[in-house]
Amino acid sequence: MPKLLITTGAVLIIAGVLWQVGGRFFSLGRLPGDIVIERGGSTFYFPVMTSIIISIVLSLIFMLIRR
Repeated sequence: MPKLLITTGAVLIIAGVLWQVGGRFFSLGRLPGDIVIERGGSTFYFPVMTSIIISIVLSLIFMLIRR
């Protein structure tokens, strides 16, 4: 169990660093297909394509871990 927690923590730290550094080059939250509606003083944002990409990546990761 301790090895699993350490590995999970290390993966989360690496993912966070990559997200920060990669955000300058690849804006994950502003992809074509994400819905943004601005009216008056309010904004509605629904990240459709971002959700699909994250779902595909996580599915691939979990499929590889399962093997």
